[in-house]
Amino acid sequence: MTTVEHGKNSHPAPAAPKRAVDRPPGFRPSPTPRPMTGPPPGASSGPGQGPGQPSGESGAERSGRSVSMVPLVGPVEGPAQATTAVARPGVEATTVVDRSRVRQTPPREQGPAREQGPGGSGPLRDQQAPAERATVATPLPERATVANPVPGTAPAPGSTPAPGSQRPAAGSREHVLNRVDGPGSATTVVRVAPPAEPRTTPPVDGRGAPSSRVAPPAESTSGCPVTGHGRSGGHPPPPGVADERDPAPADPAAAEEFLRQVYAETEPAMPLPERLRQVRAEIDRVGTYTHTTHELVFGTRVAWRNSARCIGRLYWQSLQVRDLRHLHDPADIAQESVGHLRAATRGGRIRSTMTVFAPDAPGRPGPRIRNDQLVRYAGHRNPDGTVTGDPGQADFTDHVVGMGWPRPQPAGRFDVLPLLITGPDGRSRLFDVPPDAVHEVPLRHPEHPWFARLGLRWHSVPAISNMPLEIGGIVYPAAPFNGWYLDTEVGARNLADTDRYDLLPEIAKRLGLDTRSVRTMWRDRAMVELVRAVTYSFDADGVTMADHHSESERFMAFLAKEEAAGRRCPADWSWIVPPMSGSQTPVFHRYYDEPDRDLRPAFLEPHGLRPHDDQG
Repeated sequence: MTTVEHGKNSHPAPAAPKRAVDRPPGFRPSPTPRPMTGPPPGASSGPGQGPGQPSGESGAERSGRSVSMVPLVGPVEGPAQATTAVARPGVEATTVVDRSRVRQTPPREQGPAREQGPGGSGPLRDQQAPAERATVATPLPERATVANPVPGTAPAPGSTPAPGSQRPAAGSREHVLNRVDGPGSATTVVRVAPPAEPRTTPPVDGRGAPSSRVAPPAESTSGCPVTGHGRSGGHPPPPGVADERDPAPADPAAAEEFLRQVYAETEPAMPLPERLRQVRAEIDRVGTYTHTTHELVFGTRVAWRNSARCIGRLYWQSLQVRDLRHLHDPADIAQESVGHLRAATRGGRIRSTMTVFAPDAPGRPGPRIRNDQLVRYAGHRNPDGTVTGDPGQADFTDHVVGMGWPRPQPAGRFDVLPLLITGPDGRSRLFDVPPDAVHEVPLRHPEHPWFARLGLRWHSVPAISNMPLEIGGIVYPAAPFNGWYLDTEVGARNLADTDRYDLLPEIAKRLGLDTRSVRTMWRDRAMVELVRAVTYSFDADGVTMADHHSESERFMAFLAKEEAAGRRCPADWSWIVPPMSGSQTPVFHRYYDEPDRDLRPAFLEPHGLRPHDDQG
């Protein structure tokens, strides 16, 4: 792979720590600090232990521990591991990863390899690492909220009616919310009002003020799987999408096409004719087939290589894959989504990572994560029509609040949304993301002290989570995937778009710019300073972030490599060209092969929110 030179302010992903992670025996999750109107019935009144609290746990606590062996796939370094757990009250989830059992990569991929990703390439590492053991205790999600409709007024079996509960009003519903808080659990009946009439409140702009603009129709856009560029959350599924509750059998022709690609580009141990016979027989018998570890890793990486809207594809061979295809239950998906954030963050040295959960199969849908990213900030609608937080997430926020998620009080601009996960049975559940799993960067400017007083921040890992992955006719509906941010994605889009945080007017005012006419270029000047602040803040905190000039040059290097390999390189010009200073980057000055919707492996259109998620 090509070595990429880095400037002094860029952050290549460094080599892994030389010592295995060893948590103290008393490691316990800390409770999520979400304000509540009162403690849930039956909740433990004792304080939770923090992640670094020393030993002192009781014998009962020590015995409540789930230990499992999980193999990793793809290049492995340091303490990287896949963790698994069952969300049971009072059970600490511990995964022990034995390097002697880790599968090595195929012959063509073995030997020294360079870890690369958007923003840089790391030092060489030897994949033939000696056997060693790493023990990691990963906390369970602090609160799992389950919304189950209760017919009529009768509470669910075993549930505890809410104090002072009365018969629900006509048209209303009752939901049972099961919360798991530390060692105790509680069941509460929450009454949900009937759906309100369509809002007549005028649309709001990013500042929360009523806007005279007419909102354009929702696009069926899928965000860049590396940078998170785009707004994929909350869009309805595109026309013609099959019913997700009834997955179709695997297509033998698609399977064969993929396998021939695997054998054309790599050297698996099993001969191709034998593997084809094996796959055909399995499809004939059960309607689907199982990818080998090698096929899965190859398929995930090529899906990234094929992503026409991603500018960071130079690093597709460095993707780290967590193979968790045995997990179906929403509690496990939530737990391992949190594990994904931890594995990818590494204190700011972001690593391109994908976690693959159970696939769709005839008669058994795979799990689905409804959030467009694992970390998103809530958009709270106010009575006057304004929005506190991210207006782009207002609909999703309303949806999870309707399912029973308690809004933080007071509502903030950067409240992390819960994960909404649908299991194979079609029931959707909510899970809070532990605060210590969300790495954030407080934003400040290198020259203007007032910028820090705005109280802005942004999360470090853009983990796309609602885009299904299709490999060889098999669909993995839950395969969260991250690279790292591009500076303009945060500064020129998330914080600047008028339907997002819309900060340019405030920045321009603080800079003393003349905003009476767009001809003064006040928007352009404010955007440059906003992007400067974002880049400076990530650099100052040692968090990996690519800049649009360097990444554009690297995309041209990727394009040259693909052409030299005899492969087409489809690209969506409107997504590849940065949203700021486009003509100053080399990607602006040429055309590309048109995106091919039939190209596989690929990321598919994102999942939409289901109107009746709040009904289970």
